[in-house]
Amino acid sequence: MKVEKQERNFGLDHLRIFCILLLFPFHTAMIYNEWEELFYVTQKASRIASIFVRSVYPWWMSGLFVLAGISTAYALKIRSSKEYTKERFMKLGIPLLSGVALVIPVQSYISDVVHFGYKGNYFEHLIVFFTKWTDLTGGDGGFTPGHLWFILYLLVISLITLPLFIWYRKKCTKSVFAKTKLWMLLPYGVIIYLMTAVLDIGGKSIGEFMACYLVGYFVLSEEEVIERIKSKAVWLFSFFILASAGRMVLIYVVRYSEGYDDLLQRVIAFVGILSLIGMSSRYFNKPYKWSRYLSKAAFPLYYFHQSTLVIIAFFTVKMTSNRILQYAVIALGSLLVTLLVYEVLKRFKVTAFLFGIK
Repeated sequence: MKVEKQERNFGLDHLRIFCILLLFPFHTAMIYNEWEELFYVTQKASRIASIFVRSVYPWWMSGLFVLAGISTAYALKIRSSKEYTKERFMKLGIPLLSGVALVIPVQSYISDVVHFGYKGNYFEHLIVFFTKWTDLTGGDGGFTPGHLWFILYLLVISLITLPLFIWYRKKCTKSVFAKTKLWMLLPYGVIIYLMTAVLDIGGKSIGEFMACYLVGYFVLSEEEVIERIKSKAVWLFSFFILASAGRMVLIYVVRYSEGYDDLLQRVIAFVGILSLIGMSSRYFNKPYKWSRYLSKAAFPLYYFHQSTLVIIAFFTVKMTSNRILQYAVIALGSLLVTLLVYEVLKRFKVTAFLFGIK
């Protein structure tokens, strides 16, 4: 399919950076979740932290897959399928294997120490990590891909959807989706919900995230569609905020059955993704000096953030019981230390190669 060259949308870059930076306050808040999910380090539950997590998660991870789909649409305009496949293995496959071996085990080790009183040292625990296979969360000290599940899913989804993209480019001389109206986008939230039952592994559905990825590739990569979203971005964002607040009222005040929440949260989340794409494209579609740096740092920040955060949390909660101080030290400290790790490792060819650093 012949495609005209299009200008870079810096708003999407800035939205991706925002989502990556959100990792630090989000995973710090998970330490205080009130639904008793066994995070690697836990403290007394906080309602505020739990509301923050519940409000952010539905659109946040789905949004990253939507952005990945958009990026793939741009990438395949300038790369052959062979070049793209090689790039996926180099940027995702090798860092995934390196991370599971070298970055993730410390999280499982700390969880085993904190929750189950493990007495051995870190190196002894490596045997436990690679031989104990349970629910893949790592909460019990067993094997887990940790937060690198996102990279694993993205690699799998990228490869299994590539034949579809190749077929589409050969069969369609012009885009089928460029004329998509704003109202026609809303049912995609329902489609994403319907796909959640496909290969749901531990509450993370390959089907759901593949649907987000495909919507990004086919629909939201179209400039005409982005322009329509931009024109209604403020209205969409206002609705998203009000709907998200209403959902929290239903959960915490009305206490409605969360069995009804699956569809609601995904529809609201999709509206949120549209609104954030629109707001970013409308108000932040220009380059900044800081964004050039953070665009390059985004993948390493994601890659190293959680192990750094868990280590800092492990020591911080021992030094103070003040949850506000804990939260500030863990969130800000892990961001600064992760940036430092990135600055050090990017200077060596071996570590840059192993960890996918540009």
